[in-house]
Amino acid sequence: MKNIIVVLTLLVSTLSFSQKFKLDKVTVDDLKEKEHKADVSADAAILYKKGNTYFDFDNSGEWMIVTDVTVRVKIYTKEGYHHANVEVPYYTKGKNKEEVVFSDAVTYNLLGNKIEKTKLKSEGEFKEEYSRYWKIKKITLPAIKEGSIIEYHYQIKSPFIQHIPTWYFQGEDPIDNIEYSIYIPAYFTYNRILNSYLPIEEKQETTKVTRHYNSHRVSAGYGRKSSMFRNQAGKIGFYEIRKTYNAENVPALNDEYYIDNIKNYLSFVKHELAKITYPNQPEKKYASDWDAVVKLIYNDVKFGRQLNKKEYFEEDIKNLIKQDEITRGELITTIYNYVKDRMAFNNNLGYECHNSVETAYATKTGDVAEINLMLVAMLRYVGLNANPVLLSTRENGHVSFVNRTEFNYVVAGLESQNGIMYLDATTKNGVPGLLPVRALNVTGRVVRENLSSKEVDLTPVVNSLKNTIVMAKVNNDGSLSGQVRTRYFDYYAYKFREDYFNTGHENYITQIEKELGNIEISDYKIRNGKEYDKPIIEGFSFDGSTADVVGDKIYLSPILFYTMSENPFKEEKRNYPIDFVFPRNSKKTITITIPDGYEVESLPESMQIGMNHNICNFHFNIASSNNQIQMVVSNNINVGRLSPEYYEELKAFYTDMIEKQSEKIVLRKKN
Repeated sequence: MKNIIVVLTLLVSTLSFSQKFKLDKVTVDDLKEKEHKADVSADAAILYKKGNTYFDFDNSGEWMIVTDVTVRVKIYTKEGYHHANVEVPYYTKGKNKEEVVFSDAVTYNLLGNKIEKTKLKSEGEFKEEYSRYWKIKKITLPAIKEGSIIEYHYQIKSPFIQHIPTWYFQGEDPIDNIEYSIYIPAYFTYNRILNSYLPIEEKQETTKVTRHYNSHRVSAGYGRKSSMFRNQAGKIGFYEIRKTYNAENVPALNDEYYIDNIKNYLSFVKHELAKITYPNQPEKKYASDWDAVVKLIYNDVKFGRQLNKKEYFEEDIKNLIKQDEITRGELITTIYNYVKDRMAFNNNLGYECHNSVETAYATKTGDVAEINLMLVAMLRYVGLNANPVLLSTRENGHVSFVNRTEFNYVVAGLESQNGIMYLDATTKNGVPGLLPVRALNVTGRVVRENLSSKEVDLTPVVNSLKNTIVMAKVNNDGSLSGQVRTRYFDYYAYKFREDYFNTGHENYITQIEKELGNIEISDYKIRNGKEYDKPIIEGFSFDGSTADVVGDKIYLSPILFYTMSENPFKEEKRNYPIDFVFPRNSKKTITITIPDGYEVESLPESMQIGMNHNICNFHFNIASSNNQIQMVVSNNINVGRLSPEYYEELKAFYTDMIEKQSEKIVLRKKN
């Protein structure tokens, strides 16, 4: 047993022996390079990135994980200057805190035929608070210009041994060489996910290593604290498992249209602690199934116990619901609106309450957990089958492991024979059954009082509607004028309210004018802006020039300024899902009055196209009568999320749709 104690103690001074490494020196030729050899469009490229993760001890004899990272970046253009601003997030919660230290941060430039080396000064390093538990350590490297090469090293020390930092093999820039090694003492077993669309070389070896040590602190067995202090010196051996990953000539991963979070589809390796096996001690397993995870979460004082409290709101809810006869729908809406209108969201995420539901209720301000757990408790109080639903936000990424820390958000779920209705009272523009877009991240997990749980689908299944009526008049000079009236329903209405009220009236109008081809808008009005159970109705008048006059003819796009001119799907192949967020029906009814003295020479033909399984369809119907042209154009996307196996068909569908929209109405001056 004594030898085991010594083994653990020496790790603090020996495991870092191999972590320091040197890159080849920066050369004049490196600095003279004008563009990347494999991607001439690149604004910057990572020439080399190396990471090492290993286990160590802090000064108290507790386990910690240390990750060393060294990066060298070549900057080709001014658009690549942002690489000089390096940010490393780190987690701090209570007494447990991660630590980030930068070192060896240097900028290399060419001065004549000599290399000029500029080191980072202390004023170029600072910290920033990102959220309640997350901070960011930042550096700004000096003397950046086109052609610079920057190099820096940072180290992350983390006491959270359950979570080895995720290592990404791909990013927004090409990478010449990237290597990652992880050293795990044989006591620890981790589940691993290697998500890779790249050829990654992978090696593993188990070795017995011998180290010399000289420590003044003896730890109790396996990282537990001890009050014993004495000098120890000698040598000892132990086993560790080393895995090494290497990739070369990694292309940049471009952020395409309709992606929920590009990080979900980067090549990465991720680890999660499964068990610890110390000699002569019982095996300690960590949560390996959802039943165990749910029990841990629900029994937490900052989660489950908050749901049992009712005294703080009981009298207010009794006064709120006095009538004897009230439908289930009315009851849901009443409780939901009460919480939504009373509470202000402080933008802090997480499924655990920072303070308590009572404190949040009294101050009328809370985080997502305090507001939505309060909502669940009130819904239960009035007799509804309400439960919390755990999820990971779109920004946080997909849930990869069976583990409580994969979640960072919680909403309310009302279960019935018809399924589950989601409610989130943190957004002022929400309604029952409609989650904010940040929460629409594929799946969540409903957690019940009996400690059972179930995975649930968060992707909306009901199509949101947008109906637009356009009355337009074409003038002899090709200019247009007219009126537009649009009705927005469900997620279309939610997104409209989010954009309009966050942007402001005047700025929103300016934004629309730009989006619609620099038309001029007047008499802009909306109805039902704050009546959330009703559709938004938007109306305005417009003037603008969208037709071309050539000789005695006028060429006019049939859908006017709503014409789609560019296919959002440009890549030849796609390996990840297409995320439309929500299914939708968009319909435009357009009437165009032609100028006096003109007649219709030709119209595009009516057309209907669609994908298999009714995934998407496009209807274009057009006719003319006397001096008017009438069109009904509908574009329906009947899924919120689409598998990449449909990508080629979807791309062809958009190509055909855009080609139809590019056809012209031709008006001819009468003889």
